[in-house]
Amino acid sequence: MMVEVVTSGHCWIELEDQAPIFMPQGSLALIPRGTRHKLRSSPKAETELLSDVPIELVGDRFEIMRYGGGGAFTHITYCGVRFDHVLADRLIRLLPEILHIHTLEEDGGWLHNTVQFISREAQQMLPGNETVITRLADILVIQALRTWIETTREDERGWIAALRDKQIGKALATIHRQPEKDWSVASLAKEIGMSRSGFSARFSALVGEPVLHYLTNLRMQLAHRQILQTSDSLAKIAHRIGYNSEPAFNRAFKRVMGLPPGAVRKGGAG
Repeated sequence: MMVEVVTSGHCWIELEDQAPIFMPQGSLALIPRGTRHKLRSSPKAETELLSDVPIELVGDRFEIMRYGGGGAFTHITYCGVRFDHVLADRLIRLLPEILHIHTLEEDGGWLHNTVQFISREAQQMLPGNETVITRLADILVIQALRTWIETTREDERGWIAALRDKQIGKALATIHRQPEKDWSVASLAKEIGMSRSGFSARFSALVGEPVLHYLTNLRMQLAHRQILQTSDSLAKIAHRIGYNSEPAFNRAFKRVMGLPPGAVRKGGAG
């Protein structure tokens, strides 16, 4: 995910086949899937490939790029964000091509304050500012996604509606925090204060699948990632996601993913 914050000045951001969006100072743009785009000083200004702009390295994860000259000064803090949890993959698929949020100074809200912190850190170049900017960028992304989830208009059913639902949202958070736990419909219902039947029906209606089916899919997605990214044994991965029996894990994995875990590891299948 790309994150772009206009900390001073203004610019226009333009995605392919979309009208340019004006970004005044204090604007935040998230590009969830890395869609190609252009940043301009005006809607028809010429652009240059980012790879052709000289880079000044100022740290392991921080660099400065300067472009243009003669016009009004604009400062943009540009970050790349990577999510490790499979929950994020599902959310990113639901996000629009660009998520644009603008704040004004008089709002005094979270975005304005965080942008101001980033701006000061970027301009002062104090020791440790790479770490500070990285953490502030994390906050920006999390808060922006929360704002989108809370305000987006969607049908009354669906994964986003489930996240917004007080009880089903809590159940999803509980499952994702401890996917390895030996959950049952009854234990999850008790955890969030609902009857077993009421919880089961509401979860299926909002999420679109039964709760234990959702849990199994989540476990297999986590296992799939660990198989590809670690050298841990299949037995260890199985235990980590809640399976005490490796054969049972193998059967569940093949049923959900279409291939046995050993074949995925051997072939690096995606």
